[in-house]
Amino acid sequence: MKLTDHRTLGRSGLIVSPLALGTMTFGAAGWGATDEVSRQILGAYLDAGGNVIDTADVYSGGRSEELVGQFIAEHGVRDRVVLSTKFGFSAQRGNPHAGGNGRKHIHAALEGSLKRLQTEYVDLYWLHVYDMVTPVEEVLQTLGDLVRSGRIRYFGLSDMPAWYATKMAALAQADRVPGPVAVQLEYSLVARQLEAEHRPSARDGGQGLMPWSPLAGGFLTGKYSRDDLTRPQGRLSGSNPFQGPFTKFTERNWQILDTLRTVAVEVGHSPARVALAWTLAQPGVSSTLVGARTLPQLQDSLAALDVHLTPSQLETLDRVSSPGPDFFSAGLRQAVFGGVSVEGWTDA
Repeated sequence: MKLTDHRTLGRSGLIVSPLALGTMTFGAAGWGATDEVSRQILGAYLDAGGNVIDTADVYSGGRSEELVGQFIAEHGVRDRVVLSTKFGFSAQRGNPHAGGNGRKHIHAALEGSLKRLQTEYVDLYWLHVYDMVTPVEEVLQTLGDLVRSGRIRYFGLSDMPAWYATKMAALAQADRVPGPVAVQLEYSLVARQLEAEHRPSARDGGQGLMPWSPLAGGFLTGKYSRDDLTRPQGRLSGSNPFQGPFTKFTERNWQILDTLRTVAVEVGHSPARVALAWTLAQPGVSSTLVGARTLPQLQDSLAALDVHLTPSQLETLDRVSSPGPDFFSAGLRQAVFGGVSVEGWTDA
């Protein structure tokens, strides 16, 4: 596989690379990349043939969008890239209209993003997070109107319940209006929860999966160890969204990492490359986000496209990382059909 082996994002005409460049590290102090290194990372990604650049209005307080807009202008590639950004999180404490998924905030957020990105339109606009109060109908109408006006080309949903994505897709289809073309959720060997409901929902709604944090915040690179969790500099050694109940440092995850290291030795690649290759091989995945703090980190991630995992190796990784059977498992299906294995047309 190559970075230029393009595919469509879900059931849409938007053409994307198998690896998308996530720019959460751009302008981020501590675990992030400096402005100059960020420029090098984006340039290297473009030079390798990548075409999806993903950011958000809250990344580094808007600095990520500013850098992305500046670098795209420097390279003169606006018409070639799929520029992706997000709305939803609060930009001003104490002001409820500075966040959420209501029409008032969506319009304000988009105007701010367009200014920082130095562009007249966004190719892919993401609802960054489900706000739990705004009706689906309002969000769908607002984003559909923005598609029709040309301010955005497509839109997707991130970090939301599966029922929410299903309802929006169904309403869009029934009313014959623009609907979501993709969903962006955490997905990796240590975070496979989306397989139970989100993946079937996305497949039914024609949405492509774009996993975020396929390396689990750096955990699956293998740089952390049970004996010393503080030495590496990265997202998991400082302030990050994976602390407390979301920590990656669990016994189950260490066992997954041990198996990942074994498979990595077998194929002669780094654990990070193998973890990404596993994600790329999963059903429904259109493009996978990769971020980097340094240029070598990006280069290592791009090399995941050269990894070829055998069915046996994929099965080994699947088995050790399995989230376990849910109620609607193959076993239940066989019980319904009298012990006979029956595959539905959407199971492939």
